[in-house]
Amino acid sequence: MDTTPINWEALDALIIDFAKSEKLVEDSSFTTSSSPPSSPPSSSSPSSISSSSYHSRLIIRQIRRSLEAGDIDAAIDLLRSHAPFILEDHRLLFRLQKQRFIELLRRGTAEDRDCAINCLRNALAPCALDAYPEAYEEFKHVLLAFIYDKEDQTSPVASEWSERRRFDIAGLISTVLRAHLHAYDPVFSMTLIYLISIHKGFCFRQGISSPISDLTQRLLLEERDPPATPQESLYEAPPFDEVDIQALAHAVELTRQGAVDSLRFAKGDLFQAFQNELCRMRFDVTMLDELVREYCVYRGIVDSGLPSSSAAGIQSPAKSLKVDQPGIGYCLSRGSSHEVDCGAGKHSDGEISISTNDNLGGSPGKNSEVTSMQGVDVELRYACESTNNHEDCSTSGSHQSDNLRVPQRSRANVTAERSKRKRWRGRQDDLCFTTGVSCNETSKELSTTAMVSNMCSSREQQASECLSLDINNVEDKYEIVLGMKELTSKGMAAEVVEEVNAMDPNFFVQNPTLLFQLKQVEFLKLVTSGDHSSALRVACSHLGPLAASDQALLKPLKETLLALLQPNEDALGKGLPLHALATSLQVAIGRRLGIDEPQLMKIMRATLHTHNEWFKLQMCKDHFENLLKIDSLKDVTTPSLAAAATSKSNADSCSNGSSQVTVSSSTRMVEDGSSLTQVSSRDVVCDENAILKVMEFLALPRADAIHLLAQYNGNAETVIQQIFA
Repeated sequence: MDTTPINWEALDALIIDFAKSEKLVEDSSFTTSSSPPSSPPSSSSPSSISSSSYHSRLIIRQIRRSLEAGDIDAAIDLLRSHAPFILEDHRLLFRLQKQRFIELLRRGTAEDRDCAINCLRNALAPCALDAYPEAYEEFKHVLLAFIYDKEDQTSPVASEWSERRRFDIAGLISTVLRAHLHAYDPVFSMTLIYLISIHKGFCFRQGISSPISDLTQRLLLEERDPPATPQESLYEAPPFDEVDIQALAHAVELTRQGAVDSLRFAKGDLFQAFQNELCRMRFDVTMLDELVREYCVYRGIVDSGLPSSSAAGIQSPAKSLKVDQPGIGYCLSRGSSHEVDCGAGKHSDGEISISTNDNLGGSPGKNSEVTSMQGVDVELRYACESTNNHEDCSTSGSHQSDNLRVPQRSRANVTAERSKRKRWRGRQDDLCFTTGVSCNETSKELSTTAMVSNMCSSREQQASECLSLDINNVEDKYEIVLGMKELTSKGMAAEVVEEVNAMDPNFFVQNPTLLFQLKQVEFLKLVTSGDHSSALRVACSHLGPLAASDQALLKPLKETLLALLQPNEDALGKGLPLHALATSLQVAIGRRLGIDEPQLMKIMRATLHTHNEWFKLQMCKDHFENLLKIDSLKDVTTPSLAAAATSKSNADSCSNGSSQVTVSSSTRMVEDGSSLTQVSSRDVVCDENAILKVMEFLALPRADAIHLLAQYNGNAETVIQQIFA
């Protein structure tokens, strides 16, 4: 399977936006208030919209949990406080009250049975009169729950007793709330769901096995939330464009009628309907967070939480910190990579000792530092050895690295790079709702955690002078790889080659293409500075011999030498996408050190490739690739490389990473506004209206409709007649 070039910087941006939107990382711009809005955000400020959407998603999750647990009263109270419009819709209110009636009966006590009768008289019966046409029949049917036991699987109300009903009503309410509060999932999660959905459909259709099936099956769940039903007033909506109907139906696997209903609910807004349908798809949130965290650690976005070889045993002076409430113990947590020991012991003078034990191993009394605070003694224990107790998605190989040496430049830059990274926070705000803990208390804990984190950063800075990296330490391996990536991104190719050779003299023997690309950067950098003689020495000593041993390198060598003809231009800026080269080098060095690339990178490679292949079959562009930033993920060019793309050879070499999909030299893709599609196999030109007509009448995917039209000279009526003949 060919790989599709990926703009990893664009993926970094999506991941960072996701982590911030879900507040998975510590960030000073985050607010600690957990009170969600009762209506969609009206402010035009992106930060306020993001914050409002986050709090709305929090409250939707809590309403969902309450409904799934059968606590209908708690869910109604939350709806009354934060989304009263739900209770004004009698269709939804009837379903809630019917489930409340069942849950009261399920408890089985005489008191709850009386409450169920009151619910029947005062809430359910009035709603049944004007909820929807079938509501009164459903009302009479549910009365049978008085007679038939919940354990009787053959009773006529077995489906009403089923706990599956809880999940159905929870999904329905969540769907409506998301749409009305505009509380959609962050772009990255919607993009990932969409790409995986297409990937699974493509593999099934083509009869091929997926290389990431073990990940996608666990990540994207089979069930979906029920669709929202449009208001009766929208049933007489004007007909929608058939292009929109078919695009929505095939993008999220709906029937044509399902797509029409979805557009009605979204009042004709195709993109809102698409987001509504995407968010109905369920995924494993915990697994997604683990995949994102692994990727962020690998890319140097967040701190790994692992101990470095020099993180322990370095003493620093005690610091004082004032805490307003002496005598109260705080459980300090630094995220999922630390275990909190809340055994706070109160001293005779009113002070409290709080300890946080790193779950990565090490004895409690080993390599510890006691930091004094006024009113609080915080004992921070740092383990200098890692154990297998730390569980996340990261995978480390068993490569032997005993014969490798630590690069000097990486050793010098470790502390500066670490200080730029954020700390992983996890979904701690969810605890405010699930455990009944006061959000104010949680905010205080997070605030105290941030203070401890700052102390840890200061401690690391003081340790920088005696910093040493251990090639066998997992954290230090990450630092070495990230240091190489950073140098490459800055165009410091000569320094990278020197550092890599010092670490492993055989690395470039096994990876000659990477050496060629680094020497390309060095050559272009010298050309840009005007040192043509040194540039030619690099070409003669390295680029020429490497191209001679690999014929595939001759073409890029010729194009690189063309930079000599334009000495006044920024040759380096036009030559190579440095970030792509930096990522390739990061992956290769990581594997050499026993650090496999993140699972998320494997998922993105596979799904973006099948996205390309799927729309080649469809012979059209993806209507939603811009909305989901898929075009940016495929665009491996950068603004500084735009001029280089004007030459046909460079454009051809980058076309696989652009948002334009090419089927073949003789096949033209359908662009927005065009009306004809040429089928290369038969040279039959198919009218776009004919394609849509066949798709609509025969409920076929676009590719099948085109192939049928090709067999009947593009005549839609003939195709339909032959099928029904």
